[in-house]
Amino acid sequence: MRLASNYLPFAAMAVLLTLTSSAFSAETQPAKSPIGKVIPDFTLADFRGKEQSLSEIGKDKLVVVAFLGTECPLAKLYAPRLVALNKKFADQGVAFIAVNANSQDSITEIAAYARLHKIDFPMLKDAGNKVADQMSAVRTPEVFVLDKDRTVRYWGRVDDQYGVGYQRDKPERNDLELALQELLAGKAVSTPVTAAVGCHIGRVKQPNENSEVTYSNQIARILQNRCVECHREGDIAPFALTDYDEVVGWSEMIAEVVDEQRMPPWHANPKHGEFKNDRALTQEEKDQIFAWVKNGAPEGDKTQLPPAREFVTGWELPREPDLVVNMREEPYRVPATGTVEYKYFTVDPGFKEDKWVSAFQAAPGNRAVVHHILIMTREPGQRRVGMGGGALGFLAAYVPGLRAEPFPKGMAKKIPAGSEIVFQMHYTPIGTEQFDMSSLGMIFADPESVTHEVRTHSAVTNEFLIPPGASNHQVEADTSKSSFASQLLNMMPHMHLRGKSFRYEVRYPDGKTETLLDVPHYDFNWQTSYRLVNHKELPAGTTIHCVGAFDNSKQNLNNPDPTQSVAWGDQTWDEMFIGYFDVAFPVESGKEMPFPHPKRNRGPTPESIMAKLDANQDEKIEVSEVPLLLRGRFNKIDTDGDKMITIEELREAFKRGRRDKDDE
Repeated sequence: MRLASNYLPFAAMAVLLTLTSSAFSAETQPAKSPIGKVIPDFTLADFRGKEQSLSEIGKDKLVVVAFLGTECPLAKLYAPRLVALNKKFADQGVAFIAVNANSQDSITEIAAYARLHKIDFPMLKDAGNKVADQMSAVRTPEVFVLDKDRTVRYWGRVDDQYGVGYQRDKPERNDLELALQELLAGKAVSTPVTAAVGCHIGRVKQPNENSEVTYSNQIARILQNRCVECHREGDIAPFALTDYDEVVGWSEMIAEVVDEQRMPPWHANPKHGEFKNDRALTQEEKDQIFAWVKNGAPEGDKTQLPPAREFVTGWELPREPDLVVNMREEPYRVPATGTVEYKYFTVDPGFKEDKWVSAFQAAPGNRAVVHHILIMTREPGQRRVGMGGGALGFLAAYVPGLRAEPFPKGMAKKIPAGSEIVFQMHYTPIGTEQFDMSSLGMIFADPESVTHEVRTHSAVTNEFLIPPGASNHQVEADTSKSSFASQLLNMMPHMHLRGKSFRYEVRYPDGKTETLLDVPHYDFNWQTSYRLVNHKELPAGTTIHCVGAFDNSKQNLNNPDPTQSVAWGDQTWDEMFIGYFDVAFPVESGKEMPFPHPKRNRGPTPESIMAKLDANQDEKIEVSEVPLLLRGRFNKIDTDGDKMITIEELREAFKRGRRDKDDE
C-alpha cells in the first residue's frame, strides 16, 4: 500500500473531522476493561528488524504502550505529542513503546512514519496483531500505561482535543499526562479509562471464500463510484482505497462509518431535490459492505475487478488545464503562529480577448495551511475587486469538501478581456513556518460552443448577532428579485463552526414557494456544492430565500467559545451566512446579471459593534465599555436615556444614519 500523503493537510479537516466523526467515528471499547490485567512479556521486531522485548524496554517504573498507524490522521496528530511526553518523562522512570498492528502498514511505511514524526522510542510491528489481541487494543491511537508489575493502570486516549464530531483548539484534559503524574506520585489514576477515538486497527482477516460478496465483484465498484474521488494517492483523504491490500485493512472502519452514515459525506435531506453528485449509498450497497466485512473481507476472483478509474494527476479536472495561473511569482511565507488576515494577490493573465471557461480548479499549493481560496476578477476600469469581496459571488473557489467539476455542456463563465485575476487567500498557521504557491487551473471553451453564461450569486446577510449559549439562533437572507429568467444549476451553503442547519427556498413571482435544498446538519468540514440533476427554471421576478440556524451552545463541541456573542467576521471563530448558487442564462440575451447585487453594508454593523464593545456579554453596551473617543455619541444612540445601548437602539441609529445620508 502507499501513503496518500506525508502530512495532514488542512483540507483534510474535511476528512479529519470526519475523522473525528467518521473515519474515526464511534468511541467503542471492548466489553471487558483491561484495567488490572497483567500483560505477559512479548517480543516484536522494530522497523529496522531488531527484536525488542517488553521486559527489556520496560525496566523503568512505568511503560506507555501506544498503538499507532501510519495513515490514521489522529495517529499522525498525536505522534509529536507522544514524542514530547516521552521527552518530558524520560528522566522520571517512564518508557514509551509504539506498536503498529495494522495489516495494511508495511515496514517501509512504519519506518517513514517514525522518521517523519521523529519518534525516538521503539516502534514495533505487531504482525498478526497478537499483542493487540493480548492487550484488547481496538484503535489507533490508543494508549496503555503499565506499572512496574506490568499491570494496566490506564487505558484510552492521549487527551480530549478530538472526539466524535468535534475538535477543540486545545485539550481540556491531558489524560495520559495526568495518569503518569498520578502514578509517579504513588496515587491511583483518578480516571483510569477514557474512550479512545481513532481508526480501527487493521487486523488480519479470516475470509470466508464462499461469500457471495467479494472485493473484486462488488466492493471495488462501490468504492470507485463513491469513495476514490478523494481516497486516492495525492488527494485530500488520508489514505487510498484503490487496491485490496489497502482496503482490507480498513474494512472494519469502512463498515462502521457507513453504518453510522458518516461516510460517504452527504448532508442533504433526500426529501428535497435530486443531485447528480449525491454520494449517499443505497441500502443495497450498504448491505453488501456489511456482508463483505462479516465474511472476513474476501478478495474474490481478481478477473472480476472493474477497470481502474483514471484521474488527471494533480487535478480534479477532466483533463490537464489549458492555463495554470500562479497566485504570485514567489511562494508566500505563512508564519508559524498567530492570525493571518486575508491575503489578496493580483495577477494579470494577459487576456487580450474575452475568455470562456468551462472548468476551473483553485488548487492549494500547501494544503496544510490553506483554509480556503476565492478567485475573483477585477475588470478593466474597476477600482475594487468585484463580487463583494467574495460574499456576493466568485469565479472559482477552494474550500474543505468542495470538488471541481466542469459546467454542463454549452455553459461557461466569462472573463472579460483585460481582466485581472485576484486570489483571496485564507491561511491557518500550524505551528511551523510554511510556504504556499496556490494556483488556478482553467479549461477554455470554444466561444462558438457556449450557449449559456454561468454566474455565481448569493443570498447573504452580515447583520446578525448570535447570543452566548444560543443553541438554535435563526438567520435569514434574500436575494433581490431576478431581473430576467435563468436556470439554477447548484447551491453551496457557507457558515463557520457554529453553523447548524441551512435551507434554500425559491419564491416565485406568483407567490408560490418551493424548498430547493435542506441541510439539517450542516458540517463546516464538508462545504459541498449540491449540483441539480435537472436544472431549475427561475422566471424573472424570482427570489432565493435562505434560512439557517447557528448553535452557540456548549453542546456544540466545535464551538470555539460558547460564552461570546458572535457576529460576521472572516476568521473561523467568527461567523458567516452565505447561500451561494450558480445560474445560467442565454448568451444571446446580452444580459449579464440575473440577480442584481443587493445593497450590502460593507462596514461595521449593529451586530458587529455589539459583539466588539459588549465586554460583559449582557447584550447591552454601558458607557464604561465605550472607548473615550466615542462616548460623545453615546447619548444620541441611547434614546431612552437608561445609560444602556441595546441592539435595537444600535439598529435605529444605523437607520437614521442611512436616512440622513440619503437626504444629502
